[in-house]
Amino acid sequence: MEYADLLIENHGKVAVIRLNRPKAMNALNDNMMNELGDALYKFDADPSVNVIVLTGSEKVFAAGADIAAMANYTYADTYPGNYIGRNWEHILNVRKPVIGVVAGYALGGGCELAMMCDFLIAADSAKFGQPEIKVGVTPGAGGTQRLPRTIGKAKAMDMLLTSRMIDAAEAERTGLVSRIFPADKLMEEALAVANTIAEMPVSVAMAIKDSVNRAFETTLTEGVRYERRFFHAAFGTPAQKEGMSAFLAKRKANFEGM
Repeated sequence: MEYADLLIENHGKVAVIRLNRPKAMNALNDNMMNELGDALYKFDADPSVNVIVLTGSEKVFAAGADIAAMANYTYADTYPGNYIGRNWEHILNVRKPVIGVVAGYALGGGCELAMMCDFLIAADSAKFGQPEIKVGVTPGAGGTQRLPRTIGKAKAMDMLLTSRMIDAAEAERTGLVSRIFPADKLMEEALAVANTIAEMPVSVAMAIKDSVNRAFETTLTEGVRYERRFFHAAFGTPAQKEGMSAFLAKRKANFEGM
């Protein structure tokens, strides 16, 4: 795959998508988001790929939506044209695990895009923020919704109303980030995490992702019932037979193609 605003890397069962608009600090514009959707869907359908990594450069994940592109928009451009909704949320339809890997700035739409990933790994240089209030708008890609669900109301209100950034350490403490690594080791360590997941049965990884996401959309009782259906169904799959046979035989399971 070749794109104007993305770089693609293949690491065995792990596909890496790099946001690549260096002169614009990876600001998210229509072309980049269209390309990102295309790449995500292709990797989701590719049987040789089990895990997708979404990242930026060493200096910036994404500095936000492209203000230069939208500064002159009117209400008629945004609401009837479904700005953001038309091409930012393809990532939410991807069934395979998507790991966000953040170094440097993840601000505004960049922070919102990062939060759409299944979990985040950050460099110690990472900084997160939702500074939309400073340019006269609210967040539009989930900042007022995903952020409080992730870090709590008080922290989210603080960030959203003051536009202050938080560093990687605070992001980890509040639950926004799963792991932190030194910046010069970030991709090495992130790929190690991704490869660990890629060696698991992808069908089970997809079911786990589906079940965890369900937890935010339903009651606890219904969520547990949903989870249990996957658990019961697993006993009709090759992954369960291989996994439990390998455990009993004290050997490493081979989940290739599962």
